[in-house]
Amino acid sequence: MSARKDIHVAVLKGGWSAEREVSLDSGAACGAALERAGYRVTSIDVTRDIVTQLAAVKPDVAFNALHGKWGEDGCVQGVLETLQIPYTHSGVLASSLAMHKERAKVLFAAAGLPLAESIVVPVEEAARDHVMAPPYVIKPEAEGSSVGVHVVLAGANRPPREILEDGALRSRRVMVERYVAGRELTCAVLGERALGVIDIVSKAGVFYDYTAKYAPGGSHHILPAELPAKVYARVQEITLSAYRALGCRGVARADFRYDDTEGGKGELIILEMNTQPGMTATSLVPELAAYDGMSFEELVSWMVEDATCDR
Repeated sequence: MSARKDIHVAVLKGGWSAEREVSLDSGAACGAALERAGYRVTSIDVTRDIVTQLAAVKPDVAFNALHGKWGEDGCVQGVLETLQIPYTHSGVLASSLAMHKERAKVLFAAAGLPLAESIVVPVEEAARDHVMAPPYVIKPEAEGSSVGVHVVLAGANRPPREILEDGALRSRRVMVERYVAGRELTCAVLGERALGVIDIVSKAGVFYDYTAKYAPGGSHHILPAELPAKVYARVQEITLSAYRALGCRGVARADFRYDDTEGGKGELIILEMNTQPGMTATSLVPELAAYDGMSFEELVSWMVEDATCDR
């Protein structure tokens, strides 16, 4: 690649998904870091006229800092492929598969990865009665950042009726997945290398929800996670296997539940693979990269240098 000052990077951020605000934060942080690293940077608050926006900017590389639908599900990746602008993160197919929880789980199962039982039903059916014995989790079939996630605890008489009013779930199919007690773990892949494992302790205490992810003080991160060596290595192994099963590229992050509760069976299950992990001040991937000895500027520079089409 040319000298950094000669490389024009368009940072794509914002958009119109439920995760717009987080994307704006990620894009601002990444854009500033790329400028410090010496790149020429133009930030684009993405609209549906993204083709015109890109034509006006004429970037050498697109740094995709979008989150959620359209930016994370293969759509913008298809636009960038059509325009032949090299871009960061995963390609069209891997992005689409990872965003669709049911399709991703089919590939995870084929790869022999440990999963919690789940069923996909219309939201109206999930609101009418239990479709599996509690405890379980109701989540959108295709969303990120814990948007629209509801936990139904053991002993609940009925599902939460508020799911019918949740904009992230309204008039849609939802995944109902067995709730796994215990700890929330995460691990990232950089290229073909699994990084460390973080144990996420949510302030809310039930699961790593949207607030825990992005609000300062919303969660406490333990890095490296205090786990038996075999479990720690197994998390890294599963993360890399999931990354390969979906055909991911660049940076991606896998989320897990690990049941080490009293009376538990030590169950470790993968929840999902995130192909556009957050890059804010409270985000996990920059923290994992720093633990591996890579500064934020070095991380985003690696991502730009890794950018290609046909991903």
